[in-house]
Amino acid sequence: MGSGVPRSKVEALTARRMPPEMDPRTIGRYELVSELGRGAMGVVYQATDPVLGRSVAIKTINMALERDGIENYEARFYQEARAAGGLSHPNIVTVYDVGKNGDIAYMAMEFVEGVELRALLASGRPLAVAQAISIAAQVAEGLAYAHERGIVHRDIKPPNIMVTPGGSVKIADFGIARMRASESLTQTGMMLGSPKYMSPEHVLGKRADQRGDIFSLGIILYEMLAGSAPFGGENVTALMYQIVNLTPPAPSLRNPEVPELLDYVVAKMLAKSLEERYQNTAELASDLRECERQLDSPGAGTAQRELFAATPGAGRRNTIADPGANTLAHAHTFDRTRVDDQSTLPLDKAPGHRLARGFDSLEATQRLAALTGAEAPEAATGANEVLTATQMIDSVPSPPKRAWRRRDWLVVSGAAILGTLVARRIVRGVKR
Repeated sequence: MGSGVPRSKVEALTARRMPPEMDPRTIGRYELVSELGRGAMGVVYQATDPVLGRSVAIKTINMALERDGIENYEARFYQEARAAGGLSHPNIVTVYDVGKNGDIAYMAMEFVEGVELRALLASGRPLAVAQAISIAAQVAEGLAYAHERGIVHRDIKPPNIMVTPGGSVKIADFGIARMRASESLTQTGMMLGSPKYMSPEHVLGKRADQRGDIFSLGIILYEMLAGSAPFGGENVTALMYQIVNLTPPAPSLRNPEVPELLDYVVAKMLAKSLEERYQNTAELASDLRECERQLDSPGAGTAQRELFAATPGAGRRNTIADPGANTLAHAHTFDRTRVDDQSTLPLDKAPGHRLARGFDSLEATQRLAALTGAEAPEAATGANEVLTATQMIDSVPSPPKRAWRRRDWLVVSGAAILGTLVARRIVRGVKR
């Protein structure tokens, strides 16, 4: 969690937030050591539990900072404790205790010796592919455990992922977690979470389930592999537009070290359609571990090519976008519209911001099935063909042209006669 600030500064900061009867060097039974970070409503400290003799992280919420809606905020804080307190998994930060002193509510949790994933991504350079896969797989396994127990994180982002020196990963902060059994606090339409890592359905104000966490993890995995996030923009509106509408270039286009199989995994994680995305996180974790095994195998490249040869559509070029093109999606101004994307170009001539059919979600699923030995779904054909949004709009028939009825002629004629009479009266009035 990083190094803290001196105890003297912690005492000064805490004293301004605690009632006079509280010792600024303690919260509950916990002795404060240093400040680890702060947000709009509270502070996170490193502390010592004198009873058990262990280091803990103390997350506090100052309930006196804002009275409007504070009851709901406090209730959500305790919801976090209930949600996270019921989880016990190697990839999830363990919650030990929760309490309240005066206006300060606090939660004591496992202290993780490590750094936020955000710090590893700060340089803007890709992580090693093996490290990126390992981090994503561990996060997926932790989320799978939570999802199986009805808990959706809803705010998966690099600051909430801790990486230890040994490579272990811990998911932190279930602060806006939603338990499916309790809908009282996180209602449909409320925008909870970090915009940069939101799923399309979350951006549109729809209820997000476990597949929203998968999309958010897909953004993080893409950023680890490519060195930059797949979606961006000059403001939140532009960012959200891209999340809902833009299909990014494949990670391998930005980082040649990314294997083909991982391109397909990322494509399925970032599918806009919920039906085309991974349906559960356990399946995603399994595919990521398969990528890890193939990466470690000396003959992984040969085996992957042999498996790909049996995949539907294997005869066509399988690059995600034209490697010869120097432009990427983010190099274009935001004036670009989906009208430009409707034109169909030969695959070999596709510019860098376009995608080959190999990055299509359905085909990604089929190729993943072949590469991992699972049963591939049949391609949609005939009456069951899955159409894109543009194709669906184009297929809507135009309304038939209707001839004028008698009433229409009478209304127009009456209006013309009335206009003529009014004009005559005006002319006569002027002459007089």
